[in-house]
Amino acid sequence: MTREQALAYAASEFDNGGLQAVLARRVAHPTESEVPAQAPAQHAYLNQELVPALREMGFSCDIHANPAGVDLPILVARRIEDPALPTVLLYGHGDVVRGNAERWAGGRDPWRLQIEGDRWYGRGTADNKGQHTINLMALAQVLRARQGRLGFNATWLIETGEEAGSPGLASFCEAQRDLLAADVFLASDGPRLNARRPTLFMGSRGAVNFELRLHARERAYHSGNWGGLLSNPAIVLSHAIASLVDARGRIQVEGLRPPPIPGPVLQALESLEVGGGEDDPAIDAGWGEPGLSGPQKVFGWNSLDVLTFGAGDPAKPVNAIPGQASAWCQLRFVVGTDWRNLGDHVRRHLREAGFGDVEVTVGMQAGATRLSPDNPWVVWAAESLRRSTGQSPALLPNLGGSLPNDIFADLLGLPTLWVPHSYPACAQHAPNEHLLGSVAREGLSIMAGLFWDLGEQGCALRAACANS
Repeated sequence: MTREQALAYAASEFDNGGLQAVLARRVAHPTESEVPAQAPAQHAYLNQELVPALREMGFSCDIHANPAGVDLPILVARRIEDPALPTVLLYGHGDVVRGNAERWAGGRDPWRLQIEGDRWYGRGTADNKGQHTINLMALAQVLRARQGRLGFNATWLIETGEEAGSPGLASFCEAQRDLLAADVFLASDGPRLNARRPTLFMGSRGAVNFELRLHARERAYHSGNWGGLLSNPAIVLSHAIASLVDARGRIQVEGLRPPPIPGPVLQALESLEVGGGEDDPAIDAGWGEPGLSGPQKVFGWNSLDVLTFGAGDPAKPVNAIPGQASAWCQLRFVVGTDWRNLGDHVRRHLREAGFGDVEVTVGMQAGATRLSPDNPWVVWAAESLRRSTGQSPALLPNLGGSLPNDIFADLLGLPTLWVPHSYPACAQHAPNEHLLGSVAREGLSIMAGLFWDLGEQGCALRAACANS
């Protein structure tokens, strides 16, 4: 058999309805990880959908309890052809965000796959059931083309808590280092740069959420009797936020700004363009760090945003000066940012700016990762995508969003490759989430090509990385 035959087998899984049938079953599992009552759906998804498919490919499967004490199980499946061969760690997540069924348009149901033209609607089609289903089916077709051999070892790690912040995943990976040992990490999540261009990204921006709160007094007071005499915490907090990020989106706190963009990253971003696709918003050209291109702002720099801002009761305004105000902010950041000291940086800045009464509380946080575009694994993967699609992929040193990639890159010490099968306007996390059939079909071929090439070139790549 040949590489071309493996790609043809993979594409046929789309053409003959195989992908549609499997994904329809998987979408029907309401695996909402933010809803504890849906824990049985998580177990059913792993046991009824993934374990049988993996065992049919010769994987041994074990479902582990989550070490965080939540009922969000973790599946590890292993297929060892020869301990001397390279090993790839593959990843996906079976959980989804809340279905929000009442907000879907046109009679669509989040738990039913519905195809309208090129769009495959259903919760999890883009994030992440559709993406890891594509990878599983492509792997099966390479096994078929190679008559039961891959030419490498494979380990699948499927969690069911990614949408809830991946509780327990870091602890699990720390405790199971030997079980998860590999030469390279390969997964699919997040969007392509755009629907038309295959994409390879090698890390993700980190994220830290933090709350700003100003408690001026215990209760509200009539604005007619006390207006002009009592400080308004909403106004004060607005100015405090304005001292952190200016009216054009430029970060004002030196400790929250990144180091200069490295040369190889700048080179990789030169040919990229953000936006311009169907349903993409119009870009505000003057927003963000001055002097940077759109791709540099999203993939090479930091952004600071206000997620919520509250004072009084917005739904029922009354003539009163509120007693307190709060805002949740978020820093998206790249490698090299001093994010672990964010709380100290923000408190010091506010104190020096005259807002020392504003309380700062750090919430959710995830680290940033980045693999250099000139890494041998990146060069190999980019060439594989080019051979399979006939076009050079967009190379993103890191995704603009966040993933638990620091667990794989930093904790497990692996080079990380992500090949997304979604696109920016997929309505991920929103009503009417969908996968594009055209991208899914191409994704099957892309992954078949990667798995085929790994069987052909994996040993040489491992040696090249050891000597670099």
